[in-house]
Amino acid sequence: MDFREFRFARAMEFTIHEINNRTDLLPGITLGFQIHDSCSAVPMAIKVAFQFANGLESSFNDSESCPKSAAAAVPALVGESASTPSISMARILGLFGIPQVSNYATCACLSDKRQYPAFFRTVPSDQHQAAALARMVKHFGWTWIGAVRSDSDYGNNGMATFLKAAQEEGICVEYSEAYYRTQPRSKLERVANVIRRSTARVIVAFLASGDMKFLLEELARDPPPPLQWIGSETWIIETEFLKFNMCSGAVGFGIPQSVIPGLREFLLDLTPAQALKSHLLTEFWERSFSCSLKGQTDYSEGARECNGSEDIRALQNPYTDTSQLRVTNMVYKATYAIAHAIHGVICNDTQCDKTTKFAPWQILQQLKRVNFTTKNGYRVNFDSKGDPAAAYELINWQIKKDGTIDFVTVGQYDSSKPRGQEFSISRSISWMGGQTEVPVSVCSESCPPGTRKAVQKGKPICCYDCIPCAEGEISNSTDSLNCVRCPPEFWPNVQRDSCYPKPVEFLSWDDTLSIILTVFSVAGAFVAVCIGAIFYKHRTSPIVRANNSELSFLLLFSLTLCFLCSLTFIGRPSEWSCMLRHTAFGITFVLCISCVLGKTIVVLMAFRATLPGSNVMKWFGPPQQRLSVLAFTLIQIIICILWLTISPPFPLKNFKHYKERIILECGLGSAIGFWAVLGYIGLLALLCFVLAFLARKLPDNFNEAKFITFSMLIFCAVWITFIPAYVSSPGKFTVAVEIFAILASSFGLIICIFAPKCFVIVFRPEKNTKKHLMGKVPSKAL
Repeated sequence: MDFREFRFARAMEFTIHEINNRTDLLPGITLGFQIHDSCSAVPMAIKVAFQFANGLESSFNDSESCPKSAAAAVPALVGESASTPSISMARILGLFGIPQVSNYATCACLSDKRQYPAFFRTVPSDQHQAAALARMVKHFGWTWIGAVRSDSDYGNNGMATFLKAAQEEGICVEYSEAYYRTQPRSKLERVANVIRRSTARVIVAFLASGDMKFLLEELARDPPPPLQWIGSETWIIETEFLKFNMCSGAVGFGIPQSVIPGLREFLLDLTPAQALKSHLLTEFWERSFSCSLKGQTDYSEGARECNGSEDIRALQNPYTDTSQLRVTNMVYKATYAIAHAIHGVICNDTQCDKTTKFAPWQILQQLKRVNFTTKNGYRVNFDSKGDPAAAYELINWQIKKDGTIDFVTVGQYDSSKPRGQEFSISRSISWMGGQTEVPVSVCSESCPPGTRKAVQKGKPICCYDCIPCAEGEISNSTDSLNCVRCPPEFWPNVQRDSCYPKPVEFLSWDDTLSIILTVFSVAGAFVAVCIGAIFYKHRTSPIVRANNSELSFLLLFSLTLCFLCSLTFIGRPSEWSCMLRHTAFGITFVLCISCVLGKTIVVLMAFRATLPGSNVMKWFGPPQQRLSVLAFTLIQIIICILWLTISPPFPLKNFKHYKERIILECGLGSAIGFWAVLGYIGLLALLCFVLAFLARKLPDNFNEAKFITFSMLIFCAVWITFIPAYVSSPGKFTVAVEIFAILASSFGLIICIFAPKCFVIVFRPEKNTKKHLMGKVPSKAL
């Protein structure tokens, strides 16, 4: 005999006595009852269901007498406690419209009204419990768990519902094992070994009490590493299991604890004489005290005869234990629900009609509408599925000071509350082994910011590797599934968990390289001005006059501009500076080369003019020289105007050269315009070089063509090497290369063309004579 189930039956009897003594519920009506024992077996449960449906009395039941005329009309029944027998009974009773109100059948499958139209229950469906368990597991950060269940309707349906909810919460299950107490021992040993070898530190056990007992006993033979047990409502409130220390710290949802006034006194108000009146009471008495009541030997064959000294109050068994009235309260509520349904059928506001005949289906319809509060303060009603509102207590097995384990309520779950507020914790929880810190159960440690999760091949999604974010990407939260690319103007920090603005790079004025180039630029302009001053002071001297002083001054002016135009390349690029730097460079250099070209032509013309009968100089006199310089320069100006009009240079943020910083530079706008400017300068320089090369051997002590040849050679060499250097130089060094080419070619021109003349003017004034220049005074050529 299951003493706890017997207590449930006696609780129903107590409730019916209480109802019969009330004047506000079924006044003048006395309820009767029959108690049948299904022995937790499906065949017996089916047999009882057919007896109810056919109106037959069982050969073995306890009852309070009802009129024979009413014996065939069983309006409703309370039970069964287990899900599997309840399923079998509900299928049969539903066909006859006989309502069944279960106190402990929690299988979510029983909510299906198409299959079980007459089934109700006062205990919440496992649909709610599974969701609550999954939410609790998620709440404590457990993503890697084990699962074990009873291989029955209760365990299989409950675990299936839990696994679905767990998957939605992102929880992974390392294993899911099933066991039923009638299966071979080898199956139990295999399940126990799976638990021992697992890496999950949290195990969810959706087991019936009997199956859990066998599993704990097997595990106790070879205890596994400490586990955090998560229990279903069947065993988490089972006092018999408190002796298993391996379960200390277990948590799970249980039916709320309650108080039923008068129940304990009713249960203990039992004498041998009363026990003899009932088969069930006789069995209970004889099994409890291991003695035989007079004339009753069915349950205690060979035992001593009970002598009347037995004290039921001294018993320590589930029947007398009323400290955890949880499921018992469900019996109390179920019995009251049926009573209220009958009241709704045969009674009006003040009185009941004893002669009213009613069918079970009328009770069934009335049960759908019951809504009342029991004497001990619990609300009773059913939803469209025949289920009550789900309310659980979070039970924790805590170790007391004396070393024993006891149940402690540490939280609640109430499905009637708004979503997200159903689950609450009211006090601290003691974890496995009495720990105060929440145990960790994960397949892989959390991925820190700056990394992303990559699922390991062939394993659940909770098993992953932490992969650093790729270049240019970040993740700013823990366990990121993907890294996010920073915006174009931002770059990740070293940890790759945030983006910061990329540093903007350009050739700024305070840069060391800029300072060096500026010094050379200003120095070059200063040298050009100084040479101009020297030439102006000695403008009447033969060497100045012989080298076309007008073109020389214009050349010095253009060289000064060439040196200074390099300064426009330094500083933060803007629209105006980008347009100015390229056009100023192109025009000043063409002006410079035009002057050199003019001087070269003058040299050639001057020597041709010395030939008999030649009047070539009148065709290239000073007006023609000025006009040629103006024409050559005007062509460059036109090219620059077209460039600026069609597609001018513009400030550009270059993201391609460097990923981690921005290069602020001047975009060419039209590449054709840029290379047209450079090409035109190169064409004039090449022409100048060819003419100077042809005139290099003309007779003269101071042949300027030689120096022009050298200057053009340097000029062309600089700009030919500039092209690959310009294309391949990164960032601000592109601008530096361009400035260097400007300064190098400018210095080449000023040194090769003007340095020898200045040397003669300043340090060899005796050679600054017309005779010496004409070669009439022998001297060493400079």
